[in-house]
Amino acid sequence: MISMNILLVIALAPLLGSVIAGLFGKQVGRAGAHWVTILGVAVSCALSLHVLWQFLGMDAAPFNQNVYTFFEVGGYSAHVGFMVDTLTAMMMVVVTFVSLLVHIYTIGYMEEDPGYQRFFSYISLFTFSMLMLVMSNNFLQLFFGWEAVGLVSYLLIGFWYKRPTAIFANLKAFLVNRVGDFGFLLGIAGVLAWVGTLDYATVFAHAYNSELQGTFTLWSGKIGMGGWSYDVLSGPVQVEIITFICICLFIGAMGKSAQVPLHVWLPDSMEGPTPISALIHAATMVTAGIFMVARMSPLFEQSETALAFVLFIGATTAFFTGLIGIVQNDIKRVVAYSTLSQLGYMTVALGVSAYSAAVFHLMTHAFFKALLFLAAGSVIIGMHHEQDMRKMGGLKKYMPITYWTSLIGTLALVGTPFLSGYFSKDTIIVAAQQAAAQGGWVQQYGYYAVLLGVFVTAFYSFRLLYMTFHGKERFREVAHHEPDAEVHADAHHDEDADAHHGHHGPVEPHESPWVVTVPLVLLAIPSIFIGFFTVGPMLFGDFFRGAIEVMPAHDTVARAGEVLWHGDKGWFWAAVGFGTHFYASIVFWLAFAGFALATYIYLFNTALADRFAKLFAPVVRLLENKYGFDDLWIKGFAGGGIKLGKFSWKRGDAGLIDGLLVNGTATLVDRVGGLLRHLQTGRLYNYAFAMIIGLIVLLAVLVKMTGA
Repeated sequence: MISMNILLVIALAPLLGSVIAGLFGKQVGRAGAHWVTILGVAVSCALSLHVLWQFLGMDAAPFNQNVYTFFEVGGYSAHVGFMVDTLTAMMMVVVTFVSLLVHIYTIGYMEEDPGYQRFFSYISLFTFSMLMLVMSNNFLQLFFGWEAVGLVSYLLIGFWYKRPTAIFANLKAFLVNRVGDFGFLLGIAGVLAWVGTLDYATVFAHAYNSELQGTFTLWSGKIGMGGWSYDVLSGPVQVEIITFICICLFIGAMGKSAQVPLHVWLPDSMEGPTPISALIHAATMVTAGIFMVARMSPLFEQSETALAFVLFIGATTAFFTGLIGIVQNDIKRVVAYSTLSQLGYMTVALGVSAYSAAVFHLMTHAFFKALLFLAAGSVIIGMHHEQDMRKMGGLKKYMPITYWTSLIGTLALVGTPFLSGYFSKDTIIVAAQQAAAQGGWVQQYGYYAVLLGVFVTAFYSFRLLYMTFHGKERFREVAHHEPDAEVHADAHHDEDADAHHGHHGPVEPHESPWVVTVPLVLLAIPSIFIGFFTVGPMLFGDFFRGAIEVMPAHDTVARAGEVLWHGDKGWFWAAVGFGTHFYASIVFWLAFAGFALATYIYLFNTALADRFAKLFAPVVRLLENKYGFDDLWIKGFAGGGIKLGKFSWKRGDAGLIDGLLVNGTATLVDRVGGLLRHLQTGRLYNYAFAMIIGLIVLLAVLVKMTGA
């Protein structure tokens, strides 16, 4: 039986480390700050593994209890509690394991940074926040964790707060996520309004009941004010309650998991230190939206419209953001756009009801993408804080550990047979294919988007590998600071130093210290093996039974299993059979085509890249401009809001309120007073004359009224 005390220690140990490092950083020193936070996360990781083992080896029952009551209002009570099942246990292990390795890596990466203790406090606080999110048993606690990870992300993106680009990036992330969180709050409010509780178990039990199966009037179809109205539509707009709730919840996931069009914050988040790129923006926080939708599977299964919406957004993100990665030259931004694309793959899986495939890819992706981010950070260290791949090349012999671990991460990302990414990504694509065979144009669009995305992923991944580790040693060339080549470096030795804009001159690369390379090796191991050993129970077994609900008609993973998994031979040979399925799959050959094209262009005929860039200049400009989404948000919504505010101030505040009502009233009184002033002469005969005239007028009125 799972112990409440163990769960409390798992959640609170990182918080304790964060408090000590943050509030008592000067007292404990740099070493004390990293040891206390590492110890807290290590304890949490070890106990999370113990909880997972209780499910796997001891057949433990799911845990769902409240810790204490937060408040009571009328008939509603808010609780802090834990729901721990196999889905939660898997997420707990992923979060704490990656966080532990990032903590160790940070010792070397942030060694000379003046904000050393503050950084460890932040990343440990993030671990606590993420655990509260995944372990919650109600929507209120989910929202607390949701906002807490967003807050810590804001603090970490702007960690180097003296850099204007970092401040702009963290504000951008914060504000874009507010848009998503508005929808998320509406969804939670809808749950409370129609079900009357925020407890997961109770809400899921009502998913099939009449409370959520009806419709409500979203808009009367009229506009008007007072007694005036105009019929815009012939009738009111009726919306299914369950569809409204699910779409609103997913809008929150679009912000947190960076789905189009709320994806614009994630590439800019690379302004923060590399360790948080690996922890927050690859392995954990950006997957919170994926986890949330999988947790809400009993609700989403009731709405075909919501699932189609999820699928369309995910497919658009998977393919089109991957294309942007092809034209990026900042090593971290290439990995960032790869993250956007892979999050799109997970979202597509959610949209075709392949929830288990989505969270399985979430798990495998957490390892190999954290590996790629940390390897990019190792390259940045070895290159003296240069991030522009055009100023690298030939690093393989100087940084062998970083190279080989990067190669493993790249092979896992592109879906090389038998590596972890192969099992998760292929399952998503086959599940999308099964959905397309029985669905409409949205399902077919989703399938072809993830299929073409395979080629794109392989191309930009090997482009990064070749430009960084192979070819000519371009870092030996003295580079002049050119505006079109400017890349913001991930420097941290001096927040005010010119090093923040990269090292523009010949450098001597070197391998990173062991505190950096050991986490790379430890992440490379699951990037190779974890997919092979877990694909059976997690996708085609009963690992998620009771944690994820799928209607039989929607079970695309089961139909994909008929193609990919032959469990009658035993799990080992079934996994081998899955791995050898590649030769009959178009997915493998698309990945191979992307690899071959990148190899020819960036390894054997590098001049061809420039010719292609000139030949397809309009397309390149479109991709470099990120389809105009930055302009849409910054110049459109933000700029439009500023212009609207200035117009409202000029016409409304200054013109109407101050000009007409306040100052206008004073002016009117002044002018009327100026006219009446001429009647006040101070002469007695003038006043007597006025009184006589008034009396005559009064008598005339009285005579007229009496008819005399």
